[in-house]
Amino acid sequence: MSLTGKTSIITGGSDGIGRAIAAKLASEGAHVVICARNAEKLESVAEDIRAAGGSVETRVQDVADTDSFAAMIGDVASSNGLDILVNNAAHVGFGSVADASLEDFRENFRVNVDATYAGMQAAIKAMSDNGGSIINISSINGDRAMPGMAGYSSSKAALLHLTRLASMETAGQNIRVNAVTPGPIMTPGTEAFIQSDPKAGEAIAAGIPMQRMGMPEEVANVVLFLASDMSSYVTGANIPVDGGKANELAVNQG
Repeated sequence: MSLTGKTSIITGGSDGIGRAIAAKLASEGAHVVICARNAEKLESVAEDIRAAGGSVETRVQDVADTDSFAAMIGDVASSNGLDILVNNAAHVGFGSVADASLEDFRENFRVNVDATYAGMQAAIKAMSDNGGSIINISSINGDRAMPGMAGYSSSKAALLHLTRLASMETAGQNIRVNAVTPGPIMTPGTEAFIQSDPKAGEAIAAGIPMQRMGMPEEVANVVLFLASDMSSYVTGANIPVDGGKANELAVNQG
């Protein structure tokens, strides 16, 4: 699954799943461009990648500023070409349909859908001659409804359909568009939540068929497959990385 000679952009690359994806793609020879809003965190990731012998550059970028985000992709492509785009940056909003304001609801779509749309559009233009791979990080919440996360779940579901649509439109250009849907993953945010409420963490793990949460590196492994030529005949797919959770029929045994 060598990515030697390929250039990749990873949004939300300063932490958690994005950080693991950047490290994984760099370890397989890709030049990785990581973007996020926090310059200090970005440089920490870059230092680790360089220490491991990888090639990396950082861009401070708010993907919700869609014009600037698209321009950044064009700039990277004009300098290095573009082979891989991983749309990982996300907004995780909480609130039910009854309680969440329309503005809070829309904020999920601005980051999770609008920014991804702008990124894909710019990447498709950059990849039109040589092909490439676009990987959208959705969520198990896009496959299954979760009460209390109306905006987040809805936006991640929209992202899955956008992925399918884009894959049909770009297949003739040898541009593959796929999605990954993580379940509960042990990111720094998840770790902080569990530390504040260990019983909740135990309950989440117990509710997963594999009886544990996933690790960011396990998501990164699937992204590597989709980024590489090993998945050359895969497009429009949605690959769950959730310990089997999305397949489960919930039954109240109380």
